[in-house]
Amino acid sequence: MPRNSENANPTGEDLDGGKAKGADSRVTPMMAQYLDIKRGHPDCLLFYRMGDFYELFFEDARKASETLGIVLTKRGKHLGEDIPMCGVPIERSDDYLHKLIACGHRVAVCEQTEDPAEARKRGGKSVVQRAVVRLVTPGTLTEERLLEPGRANLLVALVRQRDKADAALFGLAAVDISTGAFDVYVTETGALGALLARLEPREIVAAETLLADSVLRARLEEGGAAITPLNEKAFFGRAAEKKLLDYYGLGTLDGLGPLSHLEIDAAGLCLAYIERTQFASKPRLNRPSRVETRAAMEIDAATRVNLELARSQSGQRQGTLLWALDRTVSSAGARTLAEWLAAPLRDIEKIALRQDAAAFFLDDPLLRADLRRDLRAAPDMTRALGRLALDRGGPRDLAALRDGLFAARQCGVALAQKDPPFLLAKAAEFLAEIDTALPQRLAVALGEDLPLDRRAGNFVAAGYDQPLDDARALRDESRRVIASMQGMYCEKAETRALKIKHNNFLGYFIEVNQAQGEKLLKPPFNAEFIHRQTMADAMRFSTAELSQLESRITNAADEALAIEARIFSELVAAALGQSAELEATAAALAALDVLTALAETAADAGWIRPRVDNSLAFQIEAGRHPVVEAALKARGEPFVPNDCDLGGALGGKNKDSGGKLAVITGPNMAGKSTFLRQNALIAILAQIGSFVPAKSAHIGVVDRLFSRVGASDDLARGRSTFMVEMVETAAILNQATEKSLVILDEIGRGTATYDGLSIAWAVMEHLHETNRSRALFATHFHELTHLRQKLPRLVNLCMRVSDWRGEVVFLHEVAQGAADRSYGVQVASLAGLPVAVVERARQILGELELNDLRTPVERLVADLPLFAPAPPPPPAKRGDALREALAALDPDDMTPRQALEALFALKRAAES
Repeated sequence: MPRNSENANPTGEDLDGGKAKGADSRVTPMMAQYLDIKRGHPDCLLFYRMGDFYELFFEDARKASETLGIVLTKRGKHLGEDIPMCGVPIERSDDYLHKLIACGHRVAVCEQTEDPAEARKRGGKSVVQRAVVRLVTPGTLTEERLLEPGRANLLVALVRQRDKADAALFGLAAVDISTGAFDVYVTETGALGALLARLEPREIVAAETLLADSVLRARLEEGGAAITPLNEKAFFGRAAEKKLLDYYGLGTLDGLGPLSHLEIDAAGLCLAYIERTQFASKPRLNRPSRVETRAAMEIDAATRVNLELARSQSGQRQGTLLWALDRTVSSAGARTLAEWLAAPLRDIEKIALRQDAAAFFLDDPLLRADLRRDLRAAPDMTRALGRLALDRGGPRDLAALRDGLFAARQCGVALAQKDPPFLLAKAAEFLAEIDTALPQRLAVALGEDLPLDRRAGNFVAAGYDQPLDDARALRDESRRVIASMQGMYCEKAETRALKIKHNNFLGYFIEVNQAQGEKLLKPPFNAEFIHRQTMADAMRFSTAELSQLESRITNAADEALAIEARIFSELVAAALGQSAELEATAAALAALDVLTALAETAADAGWIRPRVDNSLAFQIEAGRHPVVEAALKARGEPFVPNDCDLGGALGGKNKDSGGKLAVITGPNMAGKSTFLRQNALIAILAQIGSFVPAKSAHIGVVDRLFSRVGASDDLARGRSTFMVEMVETAAILNQATEKSLVILDEIGRGTATYDGLSIAWAVMEHLHETNRSRALFATHFHELTHLRQKLPRLVNLCMRVSDWRGEVVFLHEVAQGAADRSYGVQVASLAGLPVAVVERARQILGELELNDLRTPVERLVADLPLFAPAPPPPPAKRGDALREALAALDPDDMTPRQALEALFALKRAAES
């Protein structure tokens, strides 16, 4: 970043030690301080405070310059070498921090812990005292400009069961220090990936010994979270318990509920890392709350990617289910909706409560509109409270609490006047009784045009504090005196270019251009004008009168800032004293936002309330894909709805229990993938309590949702597309239950025809006979449709296509029965393949169809028993083995040596 001589080194410290004699072998005091601080944080970029800038040196400067696109300069020497340097202004540091964190860097923020004037008083080569006050990492962000408004910013701590290298259990703590959320989990090894995919943490901390497991580390890295290893062993057991007791000021952990040792270890590790990164600041964290993973539909990472729930396969939000569903009007509501969507419920009573609330708002559009107007005026209270607790907040955060509380009271009063269902009645009662003392106090205390930083002052309203009003009057009157004095000095110096300015290091000074400055250095002007500083194109002076005025002004301005700082601290203390009530209020507003948004979506898109129970039902009438329909609607095109029936009977001794397995055939581009995905998305929507895009829907609760759709590879881990397909399919077959929903598309197409057909065949049999899940299985292996003869719960569906004058027309309709062909050549023609290639393909296809495989496959289906073990090969007879060995020899193609070796081999075989 470019510098000028005014701000290059405002503290006056000795940075250019290399200019002194023998400096090549010396380290200047300032650089010694920098290096000492840097040694304590080798894995971080060090933001070293110098005046109004954060400076970076050496390799940190090179990395920051490249990442941020700012100029890399050099200043002074260290051990004979130029010191690379770059810097960012403090007032814009959040923007630069955001870029650095997004690129995977960690930043140590080193602040000046004393006034530079105090260092100058000590004389000599004293440097300003500095210390690192915070480590900025992806999982510990709190600043509004560093956070995504609609996404939680989770830090996850992970521990494995103690004293067991092959442990089957993990403890996990998830904290969002920007909101205070603190949840703990226990999960099995096989479900760890699904839980991490649900949480989408920004950073994961774990012991180095745990991360030494390369398989586990690869699994943790799949979600894109930053991985932070810790080498201390004192975070577990009694140390973890003590950490929790000390943090919350408890005498016993009984008040936290029945937490397991894994949950305590994970929570203790999380708190230890937070303390390490936040130093003296203590985030306001809720007490850790146990979350039962089985309370939510389990959706693994691959399924979330395939279905594009919150992130598209390219990493974008647009085009996802969350994008199509989100009608929330507040940041907190958007985060809550994302959390609901990430963890659909399995409790039908809780689902019904949400449905009742959404139906209530759907039936009362006027109330819904009023509430959404009030909710839109409610700022992000939880994150504002989090910043205030960490002493990083400002006047606008206090205003957020004020406005949020007023909006909450209005929402509560509006709801209480109606007859809302149970879930909303509880919220209405709570919100309508909010104590208005705090928001009224904040309304009186805060001015209108609030600065972001409390140190800027001028945020307390006039009339709130009389001593403050008096100090401001003196300060503001002095400004008029300064203006008058500037006019007087212009006359004395015989120039209109004279200005009286101020900065934090020189105080008030007179500035003129270079030519006028040379004039003021000479008599008679130098008797009054005292030279202070020479710049590249200007000179600075002072006078005795100006110095006296500065003292009066400084005292008045400092007194005003001190009073405002005291008032700010009092208001923050009052707010933090009600943090539990404020958090409950924010949570209630966020839930209201989501429920009114779900009703808004249902009203606009014509969605209906599904019936959700504990059966194996899955009947969708005229279902639609919510994302595709939204995209088509924007283009003025209709969506073709389709039915789906996968319902079955619950287990027991009935051998025919389980859901249906629907095999879907038809050409590419006919809509198979859309049909598969839309039914999975409808199940998710139903279980978050939303209405769904269908004419009617009856869904038995899905415990686990699996999807294997599309093709991708994992070259970094040495996996081909087919290998990835098989790994994901294996996970499905090993975990799916009778209550699961399985979506499979084109299993076995990544290998040879008969290999792929065999794998797809075996997978279908296993799904039908062992998993018994409700399943949709799209395939181009038409031979598999004949399994209907042996698998009673298998149904054949096909995508309807019209062949009009040799051209294929996709109807996007699902019909009963099997497709007669795949129309692959027609699709290739539509894609623009050369005419000669298409015609040659038609010719080859005609020849291949002469050797139709359908009749042999039909016979094989009828003859081959399900899951019949292959008979062991009969023991080979010695005589037969010798005959086979002899038959394999070709004497005409053997050298004499090879023939002799073969003869000896036959002799040994005959003697054995």
